Amino acid sequence: MNGLTGTIPDELCELPLESLNLYENQLDGLIPESIAKSPNLYELRLFENQLSGSLPSELGKNSALQTLDVSHNNLSGEIPEHLCQGGVLEELVLIYNSFSGNIPESLGKCQSLMRIRMRGNQLSGEVPADFWGLPHVYLLDLDSNAFLGNISNKILGAKNLSTLSISKNKLSGSIPNETGSLKNLIELSAHDNYLGGEIPSSLVHLGLLGKLDLSNNQLSGEIPRGIRHLKQLNELNLANNRLSGEIPDEIGSMPVLNYLDLSQNSFSGNIPSSLQNLKLNMLNLSNNQLSGEVPSLFAKGVYRDSFLGNPGLCGYVAGLCNPKGEKRNRVFLWILSSIFAIAGIVFLVGVVWFVWKYKNVKKMNKGVTMTKWTSFHKLGFSEFEISDCLKEANVIGRGASGKVYKVVLSNGEIVAVKKLWERSDKNENGFSSMDSEKDEFEIEVETLGKVRHKNIVRLWCCCNTGSSKLLVYEYMPNGSLGDLLHINKSKLLNWPTRFKIVLDAAEGLSYLHHDCVPSIVHRDVKSNNILLDEDFGAKISDFGVAKIVKTVNRGVESMSVIAGSCGYIAPEYAYTLRVNEKSDIYSFGVVILELVTGRTPTDPDFGEKDLAMWVYTTLDQKGIDNVVDPSLNSGFKEHICRVLDIGLLCTSSLPINRPSMRRVVKMLQALANNMPIVAEKDGKIFPSLYNDCDQESMA
Repeated sequence: MNGLTGTIPDELCELPLESLNLYENQLDGLIPESIAKSPNLYELRLFENQLSGSLPSELGKNSALQTLDVSHNNLSGEIPEHLCQGGVLEELVLIYNSFSGNIPESLGKCQSLMRIRMRGNQLSGEVPADFWGLPHVYLLDLDSNAFLGNISNKILGAKNLSTLSISKNKLSGSIPNETGSLKNLIELSAHDNYLGGEIPSSLVHLGLLGKLDLSNNQLSGEIPRGIRHLKQLNELNLANNRLSGEIPDEIGSMPVLNYLDLSQNSFSGNIPSSLQNLKLNMLNLSNNQLSGEVPSLFAKGVYRDSFLGNPGLCGYVAGLCNPKGEKRNRVFLWILSSIFAIAGIVFLVGVVWFVWKYKNVKKMNKGVTMTKWTSFHKLGFSEFEISDCLKEANVIGRGASGKVYKVVLSNGEIVAVKKLWERSDKNENGFSSMDSEKDEFEIEVETLGKVRHKNIVRLWCCCNTGSSKLLVYEYMPNGSLGDLLHINKSKLLNWPTRFKIVLDAAEGLSYLHHDCVPSIVHRDVKSNNILLDEDFGAKISDFGVAKIVKTVNRGVESMSVIAGSCGYIAPEYAYTLRVNEKSDIYSFGVVILELVTGRTPTDPDFGEKDLAMWVYTTLDQKGIDNVVDPSLNSGFKEHICRVLDIGLLCTSSLPINRPSMRRVVKMLQALANNMPIVAEKDGKIFPSLYNDCDQESMA
C-alpha cells in the first residue's frame, strides 16, 4: 500500500520467501518465474497493481501455497495447473484480469479451497464437475466470464457454500435439484445465462437465502409452491424468462421481501392483493399476461410503469386501460366524488380532530410522541404497542447507553427494546448528551440497519420519539454471555457450549471486519455484548460505539474519546486513540480468556492487573491448572489449552502480532474437529461439534 513503481525484481523472488505482499502499488511488468521456486512460499498477494503477462507456470508446484490474490491487474494466459499441488490452497482470487482458457481439472480436486473469485475474466469451457462440489468453499464467484455447460449435480457436496455468483456466462441446462440442499446459501445469482427447465422446487428449503436472481435466462414453468418459506429473501428477480401460471398469493407473506421483478414473462391471472402487505422498494410486473384490477395500493400513477404491457389489466392507473375504459372510469369517479364530497370533508375534519386529541392524551400520559419510525423488515406491530410496554417491570438489562426491555407483543412475538438514556446535561465525557445520544442512536441504526449475518443480532426497527430513542431487536432468550458466565449460571456453560459461543462470535466479528464494505469496527466487544439464543448460538450486539472504517484511511482512525469497557480495551487504544480491527481482536481475546477462566476482566483478586495480564502471570508462575475454570470437565483440558493459546495470541500487547479475525475463525474451525468425546457427571456425551472442518488449516 505504497506508491511503488517499476517491475518486481528477480533478485527479490529468488530469495527463499514464505510470504510476498506487494498489493495496492503501481508495479508493472511480469511476475518473475523464480517466485515459483521458493520452497516455503505459502502466500502471494499482488492485487491492485498494473502487472501483465501470465502467472508463473510452476506456481504452487514447489511449495504448499495457501493464498493467491492477483486481482485487479492486467494478467492474462491460463490458470496454472499446479496451484493446489500442496493440497492446502484456501484462497484463490483472480478477479478483473484477462485470464483465459479452462479451469484446471486439478482445482476440482482441491478439497482445501474456501474462497474462490474469478469474476471479470475471459475464462471459458466447462467448469469441472468436481469444482462445483468442493466441501469447504463458502464463496464461489465465476461472474462475467464465458463458461459453458451445465451446473453439475455434484454441487450437493458444497455444504459450506453461502454465496454462489455465476451470472453473465453461457451456462445452460437446468438448475440441479441438489441446489436446494445447500442450507447455508445466502445468495444465488445466475442471471444472464442460458439456463432452462423449471425452477427447482427444492429451492424453497433454503431458509437463509436472501437474494435469488435468475433473470435473463430461459426458465419455464411456474414459481415453486412453498416460496413463502424463504423467510430471509429480500430480493427476487425472475425477469425475462418464459415463466407462466399465476403469481402465487403466498409471495405476499414473505416478511422481508423488498425487491420483486417478474417482468418479461407469461404470468397470467390476477395480481394477488397480498402483495400490498410487502414493503417494496421495487416492483415490476410489466410485459406479462395479467388481468383483472390493479390492487388499490398500486392503483396510482407512480406504479404505472410496474404494470405496462399487460393488456388484460384494468384499474385506476392512467395509461393502462384503453381510452374508452379510462373515460368510463373518470365519469364514475366524478359521480362518486360528487356524492361523497360533503361527507368526506366532514369525515376528514373529524379524523383530524380525533388524531389531535389522541396525540395530546398520549403525550400527557406517556410523555412520548412518536415522530419518526423506521423499519428494516416487515413488521406485525406498531410503535404505540412498543411504547405501551416500556415499564420498569419489563426491564431485563441496563448498560452504558440505556435500558433494555422485554416486550411481549399482542401476536405472541417477543422483542427486545433498547431505550437510550435521556440526558439533559453534559455526560461524563464532557460532551453534550443530546449530541452524544443522537450520534450513538444514528450510528447503531446506520450500522445494524444494513448488516445481515447469522451471528449479528437483528435490528427490526428504530423509533425517534423526540424526547427518547428506541431500538427494537430480535429477542435473545438466554441473555448475554456475561450474565450467564458470571452470575451463578456458569454451570449451564460446559466446554462444548463455550467453544460454540467462541466460534459463533468470531464468525460475526470476521463478517464485520472482512465482508462489510466499508469495514466495521465494533469498538466495544465484551461478553455482555454477546447475546445467546435458545440453542446458545451467539450473536454480536450493541453497536452504539461502532465505527465504520473508510478505506481512504487504510483502516485506522483517531477517536476523540475512548470508547469501550474497562478490561477489554486494547493497550494501544487507551493512549493513542487509534482504532482499527486489531482493537476488536484484543477485546475478543479477553472474551476467550473469560470463557476459559470463568473470571471477569476486572476481578478484584487481580489487584492492579487486568484479566489478560493475570493469565500471563499465572501461567508463568503457577501453571495452567490455576488458570482454567475448575468447573470445566478436565477431559477437555488439551482442547481448552489450544483455545487459550488463541486467546493469548489475540491479546498480544503488539497489534501487529494479533491475527486477523478471518485467521482466528480458521484456527477455531480447525480445533472444532478435534473436540474430544467426554462424558460429564450426569452421563451426557459431548462429541465433536463440527465434523467437516479442515483440520490442517491451523498452522
